[in-house]
Formats: sequence, structure tokens, C-alpha cells
Amino acid sequence: MTLFEKILAREIPADIVFEDEFCLAFRDISPQAPVHVLCIPKSPIPRIGEAKESDQALLGRLLVMAAEVARREGIAENGYRLVINNGPNGGETVPHLHVHLLGGRPLAWPPG
Repeated sequence: MTLFEKILAREIPADIVFEDEFCLAFRDISPQAPVHVLCIPKSPIPRIGEAKESDQALLGRLLVMAAEVARREGIAENGYRLVINNGPNGGETVPHLHVHLLGGRPLAWPPG
């Protein structure tokens, strides 16, 4: 069971900012920006590279939910970044698809 599955099962506490029947969003415990929220599907898709055609609606819901969280967090107007890491070289540390929502300050490109 992954860390995120334990959060979904409420075995590990998290600062949840949004939840619906398909997705959950919670604050990152090691924030890289003033607003750093992780948006995850409740279905255990290990990573974006393993998503299937049948996951299209859920993937769309995940991105729409991330935009809603950005509005609720007050960062939509000035801008924010969505990041999906895929595999070890991509920076993935938890094998459960998640979207990083980062904002609340100017973000440089390319990232470090």
C-alpha cells in the first residue's frame, strides 16, 4: 500500500483541501511554494506513463479538480504550475499518480 493509499484510507493524516468521489487534494508536507497541493485520483494509477485509455475521464477530472483547488487557494488569477513526475528520473517518489499544484509566488522556468 502506497503512502497516498494510506492517506486515502485515513490511516495517515493529511491536510485535505478538496475531495470528491474520484479525487483527493491535500497539502504537501514539504512545500516547494507558498501553495503546494497534491491532487491524486482515488483509483490507484501508478504513474501517468501507465494510464490507460479507460482512465481518460478520471485524468480529465484530476486536472479540472486541480484548477478548482487553485481558485479556492486564491492563486488562479496570478498563475500557478501543474507538475506530473513520471518514474525515478522524472522525480517520482510515490508510485501513485499525483499532480503537484504550485503557486503563490513567481516560478522560474526551467525548474532547477
